[in-house]
Amino acid sequence: MRVISGSAKGRPLKSVPGNGTRPTTDKVKEAIFSMIGPYFEGGAALDLYAGTGGLGIEALSRGMETAVFVDMEQKALDTVRANLQAAKLEAQAEVYRNDASRALGALEKRGRAFDLVFLDPPYRLKHGDELMMTMAAKHLLKQDAVIVLEHESGYDYPEHIPGFSRTRLSVYGETTIAIYQYEAALQEGSGSGGEVNDESAN
Repeated sequence: MRVISGSAKGRPLKSVPGNGTRPTTDKVKEAIFSMIGPYFEGGAALDLYAGTGGLGIEALSRGMETAVFVDMEQKALDTVRANLQAAKLEAQAEVYRNDASRALGALEKRGRAFDLVFLDPPYRLKHGDELMMTMAAKHLLKQDAVIVLEHESGYDYPEHIPGFSRTRLSVYGETTIAIYQYEAALQEGSGSGGEVNDESAN
């Protein structure tokens, strides 16, 4: 794995030791950023199931000003810190050990709000939509914030989630990337919005 583009382009990234973490491949990562960026002019990112930190680090490299990385596994956090150091981006990052729900509560207390959120929970967990609604309820999302939800291709999340509208859906073998946009006005009802479907196989 490596940083694909931006200020840290080409920097190699370590994997988390063992088989407990499923890193996003460079192919899928490049596809994600072609859909949501590819570059940014500041803003705050949240990498909630950070793993290697590859997605949040890529966002920083491409122009995000700050990023918060959260994971429950110490091995993952050690890997995130090593990768941030290798990319020379540690000054723009905060790294926390916590589960997702508690992390959201802690971020709410600190008054944080994000422009970009990466949600890549273990595939056995099917609560990405619940996490998104929790973030909205806790005022952790700025208007028009983008949510990148990575999940197994055999599972479908709704096109419309209260407060969110899906704008892109791309399939890469066993992995599906769903891009949602947060619109506070949609929390009281379903909104409109087009969707682009892309499919490509590994």
